[in-house]
Amino acid sequence: MAEEVADPKDTSHTSNTTRSNSNSDPDGNRLVRVYADGIYDLFHFGHARSLEQAKLSFPNTYLLVGVCNDATTHKFKGKTVMTESERYESLRHCKWVDEVIPDAPWVVNEEFLDKHNIDYVAHDSLPYADASGAGKDVYEFVKAVGRFKETKRTEGISTSDIIMRIVKDYNQYVLRNLDRGYTRKELGVSFVKEKRLRVNMRLKKLQEKVKEHQEKVGEKIQTVAMHRNEWVENADRWVAGFLEMFEEGCHKMGTAIRDRIQERLRGQQSAGLLENGKAVTDDDAEEYYDDEDEEYYDEEEYYDDEEYYEEVYGKDPNNEKEGNDKGKSEKEKDEKEHTDKEKK
Repeated sequence: MAEEVADPKDTSHTSNTTRSNSNSDPDGNRLVRVYADGIYDLFHFGHARSLEQAKLSFPNTYLLVGVCNDATTHKFKGKTVMTESERYESLRHCKWVDEVIPDAPWVVNEEFLDKHNIDYVAHDSLPYADASGAGKDVYEFVKAVGRFKETKRTEGISTSDIIMRIVKDYNQYVLRNLDRGYTRKELGVSFVKEKRLRVNMRLKKLQEKVKEHQEKVGEKIQTVAMHRNEWVENADRWVAGFLEMFEEGCHKMGTAIRDRIQERLRGQQSAGLLENGKAVTDDDAEEYYDDEDEEYYDEEEYYDDEEYYEEVYGKDPNNEKEGNDKGKSEKEKDEKEHTDKEKK
């Protein structure tokens, strides 16, 4: 078989596993023996879907699956990951498979079909070059005799794709197995390569940690920036509210002061009008009485001073003044007589 024949799911096409592809057998519900072949290395769900389609191609189907051995596969396709026994066992555990035929031929011929009483051969319709040189298409014979049933491939999954993933991340899988207890000899890795892989892996982990911390710092910076914007908005709102309250308070205070001033002015104007009309208000009467009290207080104070002088010096201050004046007149008289005598 060609490479594609050995692994029906190596290429990516749209999968169709519905029963709408099923065809009625001319003989009604007779058991139909359908054959599907391949390598089935690293058995995956793409293989299982192709077998499902083959199993559901007729109402009553007995599905036989042929698997090429290692010698045939390595000769016409290449090295496999799984051994032939592992590949046989994988097919036996698929629920769509009724019988596994080991050592299947690379090219299906009439002799093989008759030997196993095969009614139809199921595979996708793409032509597969015959690497053995027997023909242009390994399914050329069954297509020519009308015993070929078409199945659809599954997109995005194949044995080749799985191997490509492993090869792409080869170093990681080597380190993975080294960490799990495999020796470098078992993995076919030299001492220098092992050390280089470990150093590179540590550097990669360090880079991942640095990147992770950078992402965390970036998230924190975004959070701080967001909170800062909230703080700025709140501060602006608080300042605006304070200014509004301050302005309102100043307006109320100014209004109150203006009202009081106007009230006082109105009171003074009313008092002036009453005085001009010769009307005496209570305030005028109180002022008059206050003046009399002040005069009375001065007389009383003056009287108290005379009593105090008489008590201290035992003399009447008025009599003492008269006495002093009298003595002064007598002295002046004596001095005048003395001056006249000297002139004579």
